[in-house]
This record gives sequence, structure tokens and C-alpha cells, in this order.
Amino acid sequence: MRDAAPDPSRMRAPGAESSPKAAIEVVRAEQLVKTYRRPGTVVRALRGVDLVAGCGEFVAVTGPPGAGKSTLLHVLAGLERPDGGRLDLAGERVDEWSGERWVALRRQRVGLVLSSLPLLPPSTVAGMIELRVLLAGGSSAAARERRAEVLNVCGLQGYEGCLPGELSRRERRRVAIAVALVHRPALLLVDEAADGLEARDAGGALHLLRRLHERGQTLVVVTHDARVAATADRVVSLSGGRVVDDVVLGVSGNARTVGVSDVVELAGYRPLGHIDGRPGPSRLP
Repeated sequence: MRDAAPDPSRMRAPGAESSPKAAIEVVRAEQLVKTYRRPGTVVRALRGVDLVAGCGEFVAVTGPPGAGKSTLLHVLAGLERPDGGRLDLAGERVDEWSGERWVALRRQRVGLVLSSLPLLPPSTVAGMIELRVLLAGGSSAAARERRAEVLNVCGLQGYEGCLPGELSRRERRRVAIAVALVHRPALLLVDEAADGLEARDAGGALHLLRRLHERGQTLVVVTHDARVAATADRVVSLSGGRVVDDVVLGVSGNARTVGVSDVVELAGYRPLGHIDGRPGPSRLP
């Protein structure tokens, strides 16, 4: 019997109503473990990581180099299978899925933007986007319509005829996000959204993430950049393959608002103090 993908109605696309917005869990990871065995050494990249992202929520995963951020993203995207733990999408367990099923899911409901994501020369920007729709069985008219929509969202109007070699690093990053948005994914995973960008270009990347968030897109963004993390609803901090803190940003009332300086602390670059009334370690391992 053919295995079914998660019910699309349970993985709501951007713009779908949800009350409260994050009540529906789009992704839940429990006690994820990932170990790499290399000659003479064992690298424990993930050591029991938990992470939840609700519908429309923006979660930043931060931490120092080697904390396990990119490994976690790869596991969430199905690029690597965890050695232990559980991963659910829209309430269905997917960590034991085959690679073929994950490829189908990424084409339909999970968008992925890697920091080293290659574009497809010699295709134009329009060609790259339209090809994704055509491969999924869409018509030429639907491909053109969707291309216009995602380019508008990403601020890339007028770039339809450009080749990858004609684009700046910032523009290539935006095109990669546009390609990932083609199928209106319920979950968008982004690795190092502002990595290697100058301050002005990084500001543009942050503006785009905020715009997607405002449209209801569920985001999990892996970053070591405090500017990116400070844009999120929540910051999940990793160190040594473990979650060392999970903080809600911008909470009113008794809990204080967490700012950029706190995010830098959470990333493991400075000692972590008490946040939201919960004691943190005096120094991250």
C-alpha cells in the first residue's frame, strides 16, 4: 500500500486562518540524536534536541560554530536521517521516511534554502521558478502566474531574464528563497539567511524574513547572526549539540522583552544570565 504524505490541510499554507496562530504544530522534533563516525573520532552533532514550530511562527535556531545548527536543519528537511528521536510534520511521524518520500514532500510542503544552495545555470530566474511548477504538473499559465507572485513577494520584479552569473550574492539569496516558495510551503527552512552579506544587504534579508512572517509563513531559520535571531518570535539556542535555552522574544507583561544583546548571549558568545525568570548556565559548555 502506498504511503501517504502528511495531510496538506493540517500543514496550513501562508495566509490560512489559525486561532491562535501557533496552536497547530507544523513541525515537532523530540530528542533528536545525530552522530558522525569518522576515522579516529566520533562527532555527536545532536544530543537529544527538542524543537517545535507552530503555524505562522518564526523560530530562530542560534549558537556558536559547531553547535549543531546546520545538522538540525538537515534533519528537519529530511536531508539526513536522525540516529535517534522522533520528527513529526503536521502530526505525522516522518523521521523513518525514505529519501524518495522526502523529495516529494520538499517539492510540496517544505521549502528549503541552504547557504550554499546552487542555482541552475544557464536557466534564467524566470526559468528556474517556472520549471518547479511545470515539474509538479502545473500548466505554463500557472507557472507564469506563480513566478510573478513569488518574485513580487521577494522584491525581484524585473529580474526574470537574469542569469545566475549576473546576480549579486544578495540577489541570488533572494532568488533561492523565491524558488523555495513556489509551492507555498507550510514550512520554510532557511540556513544562514544573512551569512556573508554586507550590513545593507543583510538588512534586506531581514526585511524579507519579516515580510514572509507577516504573511503567515512558518519559518525555522538557522543563524549565528544576532540581527536575524532578534527578528524571530522565539530563539532556540544550541551548544554542543544540545538545547541550552528556548526564549520567547518581545513578550509583554511580567516577562521582559529580549533584545539583540540577549540573543548574542544566547548564541553562546557571552555568559547567559537569567531570562524570563529561568536561570541559565553561568557559562555555556
